[in-house]
Amino acid sequence: MSPRSASVNEELRRRSRERLLQSTVELVAERGYEATTLGDIADRAGAARGLVSYYFPGKRQLLQSAVHRLMHLTLGAALEREPRSEDGRERLARAIDAILGLARDEPLLMRTHMAGILTADGFVQCPEQRRLAELLRDTVARYGSADVDADYPLLRALLMGAVVAVLLPGAPMPAVRLRAELFQRYGLDWELGVPPDGGLPPGGTPPSHL
Repeated sequence: MSPRSASVNEELRRRSRERLLQSTVELVAERGYEATTLGDIADRAGAARGLVSYYFPGKRQLLQSAVHRLMHLTLGAALEREPRSEDGRERLARAIDAILGLARDEPLLMRTHMAGILTADGFVQCPEQRRLAELLRDTVARYGSADVDADYPLLRALLMGAVVAVLLPGAPMPAVRLRAELFQRYGLDWELGVPPDGGLPPGGTPPSHL
């Protein structure tokens, strides 16, 4: 049997990494961070346990990469869903709704992710984070930003703050209120994106009048 080509080996490595990331998301969402071991993740992914350490320096870094991948996939699906739109305001509305939707749908996972970012290890730069950043930067650019380098970090900070506010133990803020504030800030019509059930923002008036 002839040896595999470099491209085949690269594809196998990519698939192994993807399985580890997906398994991490599934297990942490099911069991929580502390109850999930690297061995559990490797077993779920059908990978050798040493492969986890080959790709990632530790569990915290693995989790951040896994959640960044989930955020990238979720955001990409929201931006490209039918009917597709090239309108920058619609795409920004979809981005906001996608990230708030993750906080609603995956509270344990997202709370664990945000807590990890605030540890001494801080924000992990990884391929998944870079792909997410590129998608958000493109969204900001299409929205019409004159200074993407300044406006992208601000949008990222606002979205992170909104996720924390939704998930804050003991004092969560309603996602609909945070959506209204973000839509008002960016001058987005309430009907853009995926409006919550009920059709109107808090108070029953358009965001521009909040």
